[in-house]
Amino acid sequence: MSIIVQKFGGTSVADSKKILAAARKAIRARKEGHQVVMVVSAMGKNTDKLIALAKEIHSDPPSREMDMLLSTGEQVSVALMAMAIQSLGYQAVSMTGAQIGIKTDNSFMKARIQSICTDRIRQALDAGNIVIAAGFQGVDDEFNITTLGRGGSDTTAVALAAVLNAESCEIYTDVDGVYTADPRVVPDARRVKRISYDEMLEMASLGAGVMHSRSIEFAKNFEVPVHVRASFSDEPGTMIVSTPESRNRAVCGAAIAKDEVRISVRGVPDCPGAANMLFQPISNRRIAMDMIVQNVGTNGKAEISFTIPAGELSATLKALDEVKKTTPSAFESLSYDDNLCKVSIVGLGMEQQIGVAEKMFQVIADKGINIQMITTSEIKVSVLVNQAEGVEALRTVHDAFALDQAPSDVKELAKIEPISDAEKVRMINRIEHMEDLLIESIDLDEKQARVTLFDLPQTPGLAARIFKRVTEADIVVDMIVQSSGDHQTNLTFTVLREYADKALALAKEIAAKLGCTAPTECPDVDKISLSGTGMRSHTTVASRILKTLADGGVNIDMINTSEMRFNLVVAAKDGERAVALLRKELRDAIVE
Repeated sequence: MSIIVQKFGGTSVADSKKILAAARKAIRARKEGHQVVMVVSAMGKNTDKLIALAKEIHSDPPSREMDMLLSTGEQVSVALMAMAIQSLGYQAVSMTGAQIGIKTDNSFMKARIQSICTDRIRQALDAGNIVIAAGFQGVDDEFNITTLGRGGSDTTAVALAAVLNAESCEIYTDVDGVYTADPRVVPDARRVKRISYDEMLEMASLGAGVMHSRSIEFAKNFEVPVHVRASFSDEPGTMIVSTPESRNRAVCGAAIAKDEVRISVRGVPDCPGAANMLFQPISNRRIAMDMIVQNVGTNGKAEISFTIPAGELSATLKALDEVKKTTPSAFESLSYDDNLCKVSIVGLGMEQQIGVAEKMFQVIADKGINIQMITTSEIKVSVLVNQAEGVEALRTVHDAFALDQAPSDVKELAKIEPISDAEKVRMINRIEHMEDLLIESIDLDEKQARVTLFDLPQTPGLAARIFKRVTEADIVVDMIVQSSGDHQTNLTFTVLREYADKALALAKEIAAKLGCTAPTECPDVDKISLSGTGMRSHTTVASRILKTLADGGVNIDMINTSEMRFNLVVAAKDGERAVALLRKELRDAIVE
């Protein structure tokens, strides 16, 4: 008998009527011949109320006690759900995370799942029960209750679907699927029939609130089909699987992250190990950094910028203050801006189409919106803009890429074939390390050149005008990194080496017209790309990479990051050695 995992969020179990409605969905699946595991969140705003209560008592509540407190919300929900199912004439049993057998590490409030023992769940299912599992929680080696952090119930549901080899994982929520943008912000947003794991990972990390990125990491790693559906209707929803909705369209969605803080660290020594000195204490605090940008250094100094969630600002500043106190030469100054938001576009089709970033920059410029920071990857372009202009920027790019219109090449999802026995064995071998970092590839591109423009004025539309000229010159651009100071901007991009001279000549022309510092070029650099799941949520990845290269004497010219990729530019003479060092350091995470 096949297993279905159903997850119901807080709004879906907010009161007794909604609990009974969710119970009926589980019973319907049971009548259809499935064994059913339900994962439920705390009711409505219960978690927020508990957090507020804790802060009334303690200004900085201990993390262990917060986990003990917050876990009670899900325990209320599972008990009530089991009662609801029993009142409708069916067998049900509720279980906490510990009773399920969810083993985690001891990172309170941000715990990671290490393993799940399925014996108790299977026994309950085989006895005819619908199993009601508490989301968001587990237990560590010392039997402390732990919680999984934001989106933890999604993570619990997909993890259970993985270890139970479930037919699918149904995520019931207050929206009827995954949209091309947040429909509460973009009225014309369209529900997509299907989205790939890679696209959803990027969307989730960039502000799309339907799914949490860690749950999609599980889905991708264990090939779990995820079905996002409305708890209030029987609409078909959206399938999250390995294949995208369209192969021809460059962009599948746009997202906004409103609570972003950019930290800029200036005067960092342009030498091996300098970046890692900054990142190590931040990663030790399990703070996830995004939009990491290291631009090309001048006069022996570089600038490093990165974004963090607003709630992590205090902890991040403390970490950097410790660095400055112990090593005064680590950097000269730092600043932060908490009045920004991140607007992004995502799509697997970007890898095959040129001019996507330029189009995004142009339409934002046409609205008079200034772009303060840029990072690109193979399937994502992100920009930072003033918070007050974020929604307009999001709606603008959504319209520009006609995301409200369905692609012409959408096909029905093919039947998902059962996983082979060999694949099952491979997955079972990974279950003991369920949330470990997985590196799918470490690639070396030895055909790159780098061009940097310095001291550009911060004016709306400048990036659009520059890359319009680049496109008109038939120059193919790969990486783009823009970091901004108080009044000026540095912009670096990489091109194929055959375009290096043409790109430098164009950059000189642009700089002369703007009255800027003369641009520089390095005609032979190597780009190293690490691709995998958990590149951002595993907060120690950046420091491991940077420390490895620093210990090997490899200096880094450029960095940019995304949920799926960590890209570096180094001198051509160091490329092969750098890849060898990284393969050795990360061998435990590389998927064979």
